[in-house]
Amino acid sequence: MKLASLKEGGRDGTLVVVSRDLTRAVKATGIAATMQAALDDWHAVAPRLNALSEDLNDGRADGAFALDVTHLAAPLPRAFEFVDGSAYLPHVERVRRARGAKVPESFYVDPLMYQATSAGFLGPRDPVVVTSEDYGIDLEAEVVVITDDVPMAATPSQASGHIQLVGLVNDVSLRGLIPGELEKGFGFLQSKPRSALSPVFVTPDELGDAWQGDKLHLPMRTWINGQWFGEAECGVDMQFDFSQLVAHAAKTRPLTAGTIVGSGTIANDDTGKGASCLAEQRTVETLRDGKPSTPFLAFGDTVRIEVTDAAGVSIFGAIEQTIRKG
Repeated sequence: MKLASLKEGGRDGTLVVVSRDLTRAVKATGIAATMQAALDDWHAVAPRLNALSEDLNDGRADGAFALDVTHLAAPLPRAFEFVDGSAYLPHVERVRRARGAKVPESFYVDPLMYQATSAGFLGPRDPVVVTSEDYGIDLEAEVVVITDDVPMAATPSQASGHIQLVGLVNDVSLRGLIPGELEKGFGFLQSKPRSALSPVFVTPDELGDAWQGDKLHLPMRTWINGQWFGEAECGVDMQFDFSQLVAHAAKTRPLTAGTIVGSGTIANDDTGKGASCLAEQRTVETLRDGKPSTPFLAFGDTVRIEVTDAAGVSIFGAIEQTIRKG
């Protein structure tokens, strides 16, 4: 099934079930008022939501209406936790090679992860508001999973059973602020504003054969100002699958239902597939030409992030955003 949240009913929106073709929706009235409420009692609520989804797709759901993506908030407008990994090591390797540094051996056996901004997520059509272009505005196209309650010290095998939803995120980064923050040795803060989530989250079974080994096996398609930017394969070169990422986050603490776990920027060894963030493209240019030629985003620029199935049909809906001066 596919789930979304309308921009109504307060900060956490109103939960709706969305048709597989993303054209119609119905409120989950009497089942769960919000996405978080559904996740809090997932095993009791999910079968009822799934039944409503079947009714909607069969044309039997009372109260169904045409879906307008501009009326959608993020599926989970705010989350208790967003922990973001960096599971695609080709990205890490290239960035470090560009500055003459080697990848520590531990990176191949122990995931990179940080605590990201979760107090609020942008909707799929909301603008990215930044006060200065000098900050180095960048998109980062990633896959995310959403968990129910995960016990502390869950193994990857156990963690896999707690992955209930899958979606996309534009994990906005301000590249000009990152070096100074990392030099302090205490992680990201100002360099990570609010991110945007895809119009809908979907259950793993909705993905069919595209969800195997706790990975999404489809290309991540990105455009900037209507021009193709990349289509890196999500299921290729992912050093750690989502069960391993969830288990890593839960090693010393339980994860609360509604925790979002990110894959990190999608990147492949094959650079011919383009990139999923500008920093990656600029690194490729630096290694090839000695300097980058692609600029970071400017006010008025637009970005689009989307994953389609083998028939070219959008699965999560597209994130489409304009960069705006704040």
